[in-house]
Amino acid sequence: MNLSFFPLFLLVVVGRGVGLDECQESRCGKHGPAIRFPFRLKNRQPEHCGFPGFDLFCTETQDTLLELPTSVKLYINTIDYASQVILTSDPNNCLPRQLLNFNLLNSPFKFGERFRYDYVFFNCTSIDRKIYLSMPCLSVPGYDVHAFVTDGSVTGLALTSCTKMYNLSSVPMEFISRDNTLHLNWSRPACGFCESQDKYCRLKKNSTTLETECFDKPKSSKRIGIKLMAAGIALSALFIVLGGFVLYRVYSADKAEKENQARVKKFLQDYKALRPTRYSYADIKKITNQFKETLGEGAFGTVFKGKLSDEIFVAVKILDNSTGNGEDFINEVGLMGRIHHVNVVRLVGYCADGFRRALVYEYLPNESLEKFIFTDNGKEFPLGWQKLQDIALGIAKGIEYLHQGCDQRILHFDIKPHNILLDENFIPKISDFGLAKLCSKDQSAISMTTARGTMGYIAPEVFSRNFGNVSYKSDVYSFGMVLIDMVRGRKNIDFADGSQVYFPEWVYKRLDQGEELRIQIKEENDEQIAKKLVIVGLWCIQWHPVDRPSMKTVVQMLEGEGNKLTMPPNPFASSAPARLDANMLGRHLHHDLAVISETEGI
Repeated sequence: MNLSFFPLFLLVVVGRGVGLDECQESRCGKHGPAIRFPFRLKNRQPEHCGFPGFDLFCTETQDTLLELPTSVKLYINTIDYASQVILTSDPNNCLPRQLLNFNLLNSPFKFGERFRYDYVFFNCTSIDRKIYLSMPCLSVPGYDVHAFVTDGSVTGLALTSCTKMYNLSSVPMEFISRDNTLHLNWSRPACGFCESQDKYCRLKKNSTTLETECFDKPKSSKRIGIKLMAAGIALSALFIVLGGFVLYRVYSADKAEKENQARVKKFLQDYKALRPTRYSYADIKKITNQFKETLGEGAFGTVFKGKLSDEIFVAVKILDNSTGNGEDFINEVGLMGRIHHVNVVRLVGYCADGFRRALVYEYLPNESLEKFIFTDNGKEFPLGWQKLQDIALGIAKGIEYLHQGCDQRILHFDIKPHNILLDENFIPKISDFGLAKLCSKDQSAISMTTARGTMGYIAPEVFSRNFGNVSYKSDVYSFGMVLIDMVRGRKNIDFADGSQVYFPEWVYKRLDQGEELRIQIKEENDEQIAKKLVIVGLWCIQWHPVDRPSMKTVVQMLEGEGNKLTMPPNPFASSAPARLDANMLGRHLHHDLAVISETEGI
């Protein structure tokens, strides 16, 4: 058998070039973001290489430039294809200057920042105090520009030397920050799912409706060429020296490889059986009986009751594409598919059918904890204090599992009563992982450029690094606020004479002075349980993350005897860092308390 043609054939293939593609991934600069579908480089790549509205340009300085419909130009620093988010910056290092022309109405991109406020801008020749929202890049010598939240109080500020410039509505905080960064996300095309499967996304061939599809990542032609050349040289030497013996070894190796592939295929089939089921949109309509029964509505979609069989009921969340659910969807499917704990809601399945996305959870008939702790005046509280303590302990064990029980630590970032669901036996289950982040267990801090969570439960360090680094201790703070809410929500507690008193501070003073909590005693142990929940909660909401306990310690505190707990340091003392300014953003908070310090910058 003449085998001398094998090396020559391999060299011919390499010489012709393998895998050359006009839509292949590219960059503007060596360290610039990778550019691939849905983005394309205009004037360099055909239109089918990208999606409408995703055209990019390379500048002379090799920066990656995005031009929005209103002629606003932004540098793209990072593209997160899995989360469908881009991190942008202003070319002139002054994002506030773009505000007057910034309009995303005809753009595929939306603001990633959840917290938006209305501002009024003033031009001041002098001012008596240090203003929190100063705009240095808009200022000129002798004239300083400052921004104020319009529903905050500006009457007490020295504005006699200031002239009003203009008002702007619904402005993300990122525009006002000093780091010149802005997050934008997109929901269409929904290619994040492909990326989560370690694949790429592209337009379907001959599609007239801009449909997309996933495909395997292309192999590098350079790597293929090198491998083929090396294989050719190696084969030449082997064939010449070993001859027939080599043929036998090749046959044996091929047989072993096929056995390995069969073993891997079986593993993947078994592994897939443990993952959430993928449903088509037709399946979702059938499961929900054409969306007949609505369970509730939220910021990202509507939840319907459904059933998989006569005995198995589910809750189906239909995600609203218009609000940018790409990141939330990937987080839910990617994270919850690997979580198995009695105190974490189970993700039964999901739907990613074209632009339609849905999440299928186990059905929990008692809905959320919020329903039971915030009752109407005059109504009897449906849960006793012992049951509240059991619920608190279950939530704590669920969060401890997220922090320590998985291969990687899962930070939830949105622990609140609304996201704690209760089954028929009132066993709590943590839900809604749309804002969650992964990090290694030895990672003491994580980077976060925008605040995430719900006002009233967000840890101080998420807003200002003056308090410390963002870490798993941020979830501890949120849990502490939930514990205090579980006590505060009881309408039979007369905790203040006026609505402006901050309950955690009020309850700390009462306990510190040895006074009672003024609860109606039904069982002998009620007062002790309420006191325990409050003390543990106060430990969890210490300003600095280093002063908060871990969730493992919190579980031990809740399982122990309440009368053995010591009072934490007073986080509300006048010496505590950065007392909060309730006039600036207090109306936006769930607990009538602001979270902006007197220091500059967020």
